[in-house]
Amino acid sequence: MAFKLNGNPLAVDVPFTVGDVNYPANWLRLSTAKEKKDLGITEVADDPVYDSRFYNGDGSAKALDDVDVTYAQDDPDGKYKEGDLMKDENGDQVVNLGVKSQLKLQEKQTAGSLLARYDWQVVRKTEKGTEIDSNVVSYRDGIRAAYTTRKTEIINCADTAALVTLYSSKEDGTPNMTQYPADPNV
Repeated sequence: MAFKLNGNPLAVDVPFTVGDVNYPANWLRLSTAKEKKDLGITEVADDPVYDSRFYNGDGSAKALDDVDVTYAQDDPDGKYKEGDLMKDENGDQVVNLGVKSQLKLQEKQTAGSLLARYDWQVVRKTEKGTEIDSNVVSYRDGIRAAYTTRKTEIINCADTAALVTLYSSKEDGTPNMTQYPADPNV
């Protein structure tokens, strides 16, 4: 909760002055609601904090799916009209990635970085014929399987609430989403 005095915010754990009286930093925490009210201090709710992966700053949900970019107005030279699909310099459609595509890309990067830890064993096998440690083979297979499952879990979310739930934990602290395997050498 936040506090205001005469419309001005009061920071918790910071001393303040009202008239000729100086109040210590802990006063807001230790005082009663009546004591605050008697001084003219009001309690206001904190502004909500939205997870920027799923929501815009105003609390509205971001687009889940990719959206083709279109021109907002006619080109003065007549090359395109308002509403025409925007193309890049290669002639490919410009797309604003939705939340699902962004999350799938993050999962791909995570899986890639986890696999990269043991790429040296793959290179060594290719160059020297030295076998890859069996625990590393299992670990790498587990990463690939978890990545595929996580990607499917993202795709199967019907709405923003389902994605938020997927990326949250249960009451006992266990994640809702499939987890990557633990590194065998850590």
